[in-house]
Amino acid sequence: MPKTLKPYFVYILKCSDGSLYTGITTDLEKRLLAHNSGTGSRFTRAHLPVKLVYSEPSPDRSSASKRESEIKKLSKGEKLKLIGDRITL
Repeated sequence: MPKTLKPYFVYILKCSDGSLYTGITTDLEKRLLAHNSGTGSRFTRAHLPVKLVYSEPSPDRSSASKRESEIKKLSKGEKLKLIGDRITL
């Protein structure tokens, strides 16, 4: 029986200093907890606490990684516009 694939999510976190962090995951709640406990990433560990301000689903890891790369190339202003154009969790 084939394994059921979990959808991936591209997400943006707003850090305590106003900086933005972009990543991918299959479990937003678990990943947010990891970031806020200091085990999510080196960047967010230095900018705690963080808040989830944006997410979008992707069908697989490859498309999520490509979208993450696209978002990381945006300016902060463009990211803020993207966040404002979507309903956040």
